[in-house]
Amino acid sequence: MKGFARTKRPRQRLFVNARLIDPSTNQDMIGDLLVEKGKIVRTGKDLPRDNLRQKTKIIDCRGKVLSPGLVDARVFIGEPGGEHRETIKSAGKAAAAGGVTTMIMMPDTTPVIDDVALVEFVRQTANEKSRVRVKPTAALSRGLSGTEMTEFGLLKDAGAVAFTDGRKTVSSAMMMRRALTYAGDFDGLIMAATRDESLGSGVMNAGLNATRMGLTGIPREAEIIPLERDLRLVNMTGGRYHASTLSTSDSVDAVAVAKDKGLDVSAGVAVANLALNDNDIGSYRTFFRVSPPLRGEDDRRAMIEGVRNGTLDLICSNHDPQDVDTKRHPFAEAADGAVGLETLLAASLRLYHSNDVPLMRVLHCLSTAPARRLGIEGGSLEPGSPADLILFDPDEPWVLSEDELHSRSKNTPFESGRFQGRVLKTFVGGRTVFSRKS
Repeated sequence: MKGFARTKRPRQRLFVNARLIDPSTNQDMIGDLLVEKGKIVRTGKDLPRDNLRQKTKIIDCRGKVLSPGLVDARVFIGEPGGEHRETIKSAGKAAAAGGVTTMIMMPDTTPVIDDVALVEFVRQTANEKSRVRVKPTAALSRGLSGTEMTEFGLLKDAGAVAFTDGRKTVSSAMMMRRALTYAGDFDGLIMAATRDESLGSGVMNAGLNATRMGLTGIPREAEIIPLERDLRLVNMTGGRYHASTLSTSDSVDAVAVAKDKGLDVSAGVAVANLALNDNDIGSYRTFFRVSPPLRGEDDRRAMIEGVRNGTLDLICSNHDPQDVDTKRHPFAEAADGAVGLETLLAASLRLYHSNDVPLMRVLHCLSTAPARRLGIEGGSLEPGSPADLILFDPDEPWVLSEDELHSRSKNTPFESGRFQGRVLKTFVGGRTVFSRKS
């Protein structure tokens, strides 16, 4: 496929004339970066050339940004069971095109990733077929039922990086309390969706637009109530907790209070909730039906401020591919979800170009912060780090065309969207996994 020619990994690569941005050290400089055997070995200005190996490949970055590859902390993939929507292989291609070098895969598959064999299946399939790294999460409860916990210790030993019921919110406070307590024995991270299903059974943000369109609204309280419950349980148990995708100003305030108390909590936001609001739904466009729903402009601005001031830690794509059979319905009957791997960086750069969030902070939320929170390698240009890198032009204008999407599903809310900032090349372990053709 265009842009995805396989390349062997040379023993050495030298990137020259790059704008090196490393959120892990707050470094922003023009310089060079040397990669050997898939690892970063040195960075600096005008690195010496006389001791390079004979077949070292030199890449002139021409002043473009070279930064750690993105770590997307919330990715839904159909495989196993829903390969018609997305496979690990197709998601890997989409990720590489979007500058994502590590995907954190949710357990919402058929069957659910709730035992060791399925964690191993994901890891093995990813090693064989994906161009980028795939780190599986495991279900918090068996079958995502919310009633019986999975074997956290065995699942973590098998490679699960966190425990979550994916799209589903744990409705039982006792179940969440037990999970936080049990995960603490293994230093495990609980990742939680925060949407009360009984209160939040609507199809879009509750407000004037929902009333005008005659659609059932999802009140802000449907998110705030389970979040505040969970934060109190973290205070009770001392567990490690991550709220996966928040969307309201009150949620940001609640996380800020929890952090001020010293609780081990973090929070993420889907890029759609930073770039869009409920006005964008327009004439019942189902590609804009996502979860959490697009909120009003005041909430969108609050989420941006939460990213800027550090209350919100991560920006994720919330990549959730849906096929035409689930999206070509009336808005009230369509499925939630949108693809987002390929637009994650470009949509996030809107915060930078609008002067709302510094570029360093945007990249921190996309790479360094998720890598650190999940305890995985990546998100750094420090020597010894894996050479998972993206080269991108932060200023190149472009318009998204559905034909350019590499995901099996095409349901993006950014269809025909105008962006500024584009991935040029993506490297995983020093190997080129994507190169944009001029």
